[in-house]
Amino acid sequence: MIAPRAYPGTQAVARAVSLLKAFSDARPEWRLSDLARAAHLHKATTHRLLAALAREGMVVRDPTGELYRLGPEAIALGARAARANDLRTVSRSELEALAAQTGESVTLEVPVGSDMLILDEVMGRSLIGATASLGTRWPAYATSTGKAVLAALSDAERRRRLGGGRLARYTPRTIVSSLGLRTELARVWRRGYATAIEELERGYVAVGAALRGPDGQPVGAISVGGPRPRFSAARMASLGPLVRAVADRISRRLGAAGAP
Repeated sequence: MIAPRAYPGTQAVARAVSLLKAFSDARPEWRLSDLARAAHLHKATTHRLLAALAREGMVVRDPTGELYRLGPEAIALGARAARANDLRTVSRSELEALAAQTGESVTLEVPVGSDMLILDEVMGRSLIGATASLGTRWPAYATSTGKAVLAALSDAERRRRLGGGRLARYTPRTIVSSLGLRTELARVWRRGYATAIEELERGYVAVGAALRGPDGQPVGAISVGGPRPRFSAARMASLGPLVRAVADRISRRLGAAGAP
């Protein structure tokens, strides 16, 4: 079989994209040498690519000239991508209504590899609550949204998403054993929603449910979350079916067959 022909310039594009994707909440700034090392590129190649990206406004240098960070065009591009995302558009009114009804922060999240990425968020009216975190990625197994998505996947797909490595422990309540996670996901599947009680961060609690597309597969999830003192066992029990019902309505809008 003849391998597909690589078009001129595709390698440079792929390398430039890899540089842009290296910037994250955990690492918003890079020195040239460190970025080259992280991207497995020669320093001279990295410098040329960064110069080209800087001319287009995709990256900028700090006043010292030593550090690079994402530029205004990258920010604008991300904003346009978010506005154009059908899932976000379809879900927005439901997120706003759920935040108004519960008074808590509500998120829309999508799976990215083994993580869940926050695509949209509506802040609750409570003074103490979650902070805006669009674009943040968290490990799926430690979040209510991630567990809701994982529970809806086949065993093979779930293993592929999580990989074969050990699960990191974020708090004493994080589920890190394979048996413990399988048991938890079976529970999530039966009741149609997931909870995360201080599994990612001490003091933070969330209730999440999966969103399904036309093929019935999970395409994302929504959650309601906030400080643990506001989430008693009784309130969690009432929030679960509510979040699941909202997720079902969004799934219907997305064309999920058989959605209630």
